[in-house]
Amino acid sequence: MYAIIATGGKQYKVQVGEELTVEKLNAEVGAKVEFDALFVSDDKNIQVGTPAVSGTKVVAEVVEHGKGEKLNIFVYKKKNTHHKAQGHRQPYSKIKIISIGK
Repeated sequence: MYAIIATGGKQYKVQVGEELTVEKLNAEVGAKVEFDALFVSDDKNIQVGTPAVSGTKVVAEVVEHGKGEKLNIFVYKKKNTHHKAQGHRQPYSKIKIISIGK
């Protein structure tokens, strides 16, 4: 059984017991978070929501928070003395899927 959830402007295909990293959630480590299921599939049935499958929730537990790898951004304009360097580390939350169901 798997489901598709949306969080942080992205969609993820999830299964029970799976760990994945998502955009940072406003929840503490160890807290349980519920997501609406956009799509649910088991061996025989498929349910597609408009926009979410009614009554179906995906429950996950927040395992940790952290920051991703550093991105170096460099802007340079030739024939001028203009250049700018900047770095960015995107915050994330690692979650573990506990259950998919009603």
